[in-house]
Amino acid sequence: MSDGGRRTSKAAKTAAAGGSASAKKAAPARKAPAKKGTAKKPAAKKAAPAREPAAKKASARKAAPAKSSAALKKAPAPRKQVVAPKKATASVPAAPAKTVAAHPRGESRTALVRRARRINRELAEVYPYAHPELDFENPFQLVVATVLSAQTTDLRVNQTTPALFAKYPTPEDLAAADPEEVEEILRPTGFFRAKTKSVIGLSKALVEQFGGEVPGRLEDLVKLPGVGRKTAFVVLGNAFGRPGITVDTHFQRLVRRWKWTDETDPDKIEAAVGALFPKSDWTDLSHHVIWHGRRICHARKPACGACPIAPLCPAYGEGETDPEKAKKLLKYEKADQPGQRLKPPQAYLDAGGRAAPPLGAG
Repeated sequence: MSDGGRRTSKAAKTAAAGGSASAKKAAPARKAPAKKGTAKKPAAKKAAPAREPAAKKASARKAAPAKSSAALKKAPAPRKQVVAPKKATASVPAAPAKTVAAHPRGESRTALVRRARRINRELAEVYPYAHPELDFENPFQLVVATVLSAQTTDLRVNQTTPALFAKYPTPEDLAAADPEEVEEILRPTGFFRAKTKSVIGLSKALVEQFGGEVPGRLEDLVKLPGVGRKTAFVVLGNAFGRPGITVDTHFQRLVRRWKWTDETDPDKIEAAVGALFPKSDWTDLSHHVIWHGRRICHARKPACGACPIAPLCPAYGEGETDPEKAKKLLKYEKADQPGQRLKPPQAYLDAGGRAAPPLGAG
């Protein structure tokens, strides 16, 4: 073998030896991570708790939809409280919702309806003879008397209209009347010039537009001079038997005291209260409320101690609560005094009511 071959062979052996030596050195290097890994096993055990919060977060994420779904299942309850008033008052935008929300007891819509209807039933027992307190014999007399009742009592109107209708018994007669003569008759009712203009004007309208007959429709009645919704419903309910709510000053005061509504506009009060009762109850409801306002639940000094519906009234205590003192505040037949009609219905007389005296009788 030549020197070159020996060198090559020697280099190969050296390389082989070097490779095996590096391999031997590399072996411990591979084992080192294993040793380190085994040394880190306790760290792996410590990492388990670190995963627990993550697991809790995951479970919390999973639980969140469950809670929201549970909330969704419970959601219909509050929705019903909002939707119910809308259904019950489709013709009245948002008014009942205000009524329920403003009640001091936090009364539900259903509870409000029940309480309102119970009050009406109680008043029907107290005033079974309730009727319109204006004397009239036909629709024409009723519409004229109702127009004249503005800003005065029904008693004063009843004491005045006999002379008016004796001289002008028909719309044709009143339409052709001398305004000064009519003014002199109507002077005791107050605002007699404006009232004269109204009754003569509505008489002319009846003759020219309706053949001298009082129409039986709301939309026609409110076109007559001096006739608004209140007057129209008095005529419709008591001359034609068509249900209507009469929102006079007594009605407005009492339904607000009873927390049936917080509205102040008469048309909105009419709509809000009408939504609490069946339509067939509207006319009698008006009589019951107005009679109670005139006899017991007065504007300045309500006779709370003599009130038959005191347990149902949120405003109990605004007036006199002592029974003996409250009795002194009662009016008309409740105080053994005459009523407002000169010619009341027989049912009123049978119940112990007394007719009012004519004008000038003292």
